[in-house]
This record gives sequence, C-alpha cells and structure tokens, in this order.
Amino acid sequence: MSPQFVKPYVKTNKHDMADAEAICEAVTRPNMRFVPIKTVEQQAILSVHRSQTEFVKARTSEANQIRGLL
Repeated sequence: MSPQFVKPYVKTNKHDMADAEAICEAVTRPNMRFVPIKTVEQQAILSVHRSQTEFVKARTSEANQIRGLL
C-alpha cells in the first residue's frame, strides 16, 4: 500500500504499533487502492537506472571537487 493512503488512519505519533494498526484499518476499506507488485524485469530495470543515476552523481561530484581544488 502506498503510505499516502495509510497516513489518514494513523491516530497517534509515528511508531511501529500505530503504523501496523493504521495499515490494518486501511486494508479493510473497500475502496482502498493498492500499489501493484513489480515484476523481476521491472526491478532489474529500476536497479540499472538507479545505479546509472548514482554514477552520474559521483561523476558530477568528482568534477566539482577537482574544479574546487584548482
């Protein structure tokens, strides 16, 4: 479930028991929407994109560091 749909059902401060209770209450609602489960292929593509983004961040950081030192 998406956290934005569970948040209205949290009654007190954020802790595990309150979160679990809110999730249980949200699941029982008939019009609740659920996040679809990703396939293995989708997860693989997401991991490739995520690692590519991290490489770009590292490259930019390194270039900025070199520029700062020069």
